[in-house]
Amino acid sequence: MLIAGNWKMNTDLPEGRALAQVVADRISTNPQSFDGVDFLVCPPFVHLPTVVDAVEGAPVAVGAQDVHAEDEGAYTSDVSAPMLTSVGCDYVILGHSERRKYYDETDAEVNAKVKQAKAHDLVPIVCVGETLEQRKAGDAEAVVRRQVDGTLEGVSIGSSEGLVLAYEPVWAIGTGESAEPEQAQEMHAVIRSDLAERFGADVADGVPLLYGGSMKPHNAHGLLSQTDIDGGLIGSASLTADSFLGIAEEAVAVLAGEEG
Repeated sequence: MLIAGNWKMNTDLPEGRALAQVVADRISTNPQSFDGVDFLVCPPFVHLPTVVDAVEGAPVAVGAQDVHAEDEGAYTSDVSAPMLTSVGCDYVILGHSERRKYYDETDAEVNAKVKQAKAHDLVPIVCVGETLEQRKAGDAEAVVRRQVDGTLEGVSIGSSEGLVLAYEPVWAIGTGESAEPEQAQEMHAVIRSDLAERFGADVADGVPLLYGGSMKPHNAHGLLSQTDIDGGLIGSASLTADSFLGIAEEAVAVLAGEEG
């Protein structure tokens, strides 16, 4: 299972360094306690070199929260894929609902970024999810399928490596609300089916599908127990080591077949 922390626009540099070091130290001290769990942290851009240094030697990957679709150019404030790889990034979050909402990102724009990430050996974590209005209108499945199709148009993958999708019901992000495990599973199954149609069942079965709507230690077990949920894209709960690793401990319990 992949447990990924999206720090968003939180922590200053000393706080970010300290958080990364605590997470890395606790995992490295007793790695057997986290068998079967892969870790990823995605801090703000300005923290990336510091966080890469802080987790060096620990089984923790580092990712960015966005990337530009071009290698270089007159794009003030943007960050390119070569910049990210040069500081040690392995992953990048793309199409997060906050980017779609506040910056009007379209599926086509996300698609261009996905292709750019893959061209530079960054693993894209492609986010999809419906709003509350879309869910109430009965359009959740259609919206998510449209986003998957649009963001992956023309993308080629020969194996499950190199792609992660995250289902993030927009109505659950930052609200403290979370989809019921059965609701989350239903949408993850839709995504898995769509991937199977696009890439074949073998590839689709191996693509990690993360749940990203207010996962916390207290609800992680029920969500991670679902057939098509392979981890979590964690927001606020990734800002303390206790809650972030608490979710990872629930993932270990699920993998061990323990009841929640």
